Amino acid sequence: MANIINLDRLPEMVKGVVVPYISRLIGIYAANLKTIMVYGSAAQGEDFVPGHSNINLLVVLNEITLLDMKKGAKLVSMGKKQKKIVPLFLTLQHIDTSSDVFPIEFMEMKENHVVVYGNEIFDSIVIHSENVRLQCESTLKGQIIKLRQGYFELMAKPELLKRLMIDSLTGLMPTIRNILRLKGEMAVAIKKDEVISQLKEAYGIDTAPLLTVLHSKLGMEKLANSMVESVFEQYLNVIQFLVIAVDELKLGDKGLQ
Repeated sequence: MANIINLDRLPEMVKGVVVPYISRLIGIYAANLKTIMVYGSAAQGEDFVPGHSNINLLVVLNEITLLDMKKGAKLVSMGKKQKKIVPLFLTLQHIDTSSDVFPIEFMEMKENHVVVYGNEIFDSIVIHSENVRLQCESTLKGQIIKLRQGYFELMAKPELLKRLMIDSLTGLMPTIRNILRLKGEMAVAIKKDEVISQLKEAYGIDTAPLLTVLHSKLGMEKLANSMVESVFEQYLNVIQFLVIAVDELKLGDKGLQ
């Protein structure tokens, strides 16, 4: 475990899985390797479900050539199939020049990660709030189109509409967290149900449809087929409300911390 750091900050259920994997990454990439960090739910454990949640790694190399990709291909394939480890390989230059076009993704990493090898890289990266706002608005509007088209294609079949809403909410959670960050009024929670409650408080909207979809996904609440269309309509209304709210936010050119 030489050079692996901050293991005490990882949940026990994650630590035992990632340590051998990280050791192999260090062996494969050696001097080309700058940083490895665990990010997302695996970095804090509160929202991590063993066997279901992915263990996300950011692997920062000095350069990424085809040879570098070949070196790690077998390990990456094995990790995804056997242990749900999903590494993202980037260079520091790529990160430095991409925070304006992928601000939500990098903000999620910046806010919730544990460096396990190398140095912290996010301290010097500024993510501008207007870029976050634009990506939030784009994502929300894209979801509205996807939900409407999905309704037409699925012919209002209840089980398929439920899956459509569950997939939609899963994909929207990073956007919702960043919509809260744009308000700047509170520390954003980690657990999804708490994030949805914060959204209600910050924007004054009834988020019950989001909680219904979340609880259906987690098996905490059974969504009857007879209620699916009604929940779908309410869920779509929430997204439409958020589009308008995000569009009207006035932020200036400040960075999110």
